[in-house]
Amino acid sequence: MEEKVRIFGFAGSLRKDSFNKALLRLAVELAPQDAEMETFDLAGIPPFNQDEEYDPPEKVREFKARIREADALLIVTPEYNYSIPGVLKNAIDWASRPYIENAFDGKPVAFMGASVGMLGTARAQYHLRQCCVFLNMYPVNQPEVMVPSVEDKVDRAGRITDETTKEKVGELLEALVTWTRRLKGRQYAERSAYH
Repeated sequence: MEEKVRIFGFAGSLRKDSFNKALLRLAVELAPQDAEMETFDLAGIPPFNQDEEYDPPEKVREFKARIREADALLIVTPEYNYSIPGVLKNAIDWASRPYIENAFDGKPVAFMGASVGMLGTARAQYHLRQCCVFLNMYPVNQPEVMVPSVEDKVDRAGRITDETTKEKVGELLEALVTWTRRLKGRQYAERSAYH
C-alpha cells in the first residue's frame, strides 16, 4: 500500500473568523483517503528581517520544518489590493531565506482563495504563481478554486455550506495528490537513471 501524501496547508490571514481559514478547514475535512493534511497558523511570525535569516525566530523555524516534512503544500490566500496579503508574502520570504535554505524548493503546491468580491482572489492567486517561479515550486494548474461572494457560502459557525465549493475543493485536493505522486515518480526515475 502506498504511503499517504502529506499535505501542509496554511492561510494568508490572521483574522480569527477569516473566510479563507474556513476554506482551509474545509480542505482538512475533504482530504482524500490517500492523503493526510496538517495546517499552520501564520500568527506570530514577525516581519522578515534579513539580519536574522540565518538565525530565525522559533515560529519561523517550525514553519520551515513543517514545509520540508510535507510532500505537498496547499496555500489559501485572500486578496488585498489586487495581490496577496502582506502576512502571506512575509511568511513566504522567511521560509525561502536564506537562498540556499529555500524550504519551498521542488514542492508541489495548490492554491485556493475566497473573497466577497466577484473574482474570488484570482489576481492574488496569479501573483502567488509568479512567486513560485523563483521559489522553484510546481503548482497544480487546474482546477482553479476561486470562491466569489463567499459571505453567502458560510454559516454562522464559520463553516462553508456551498456544495459547489465543496466539490471544487475536493477536486483540487485530488489533483494535488495525483500531481505529487507523478512528480515523486519522475524524481525517482531520474535518480535511478543516474545510478
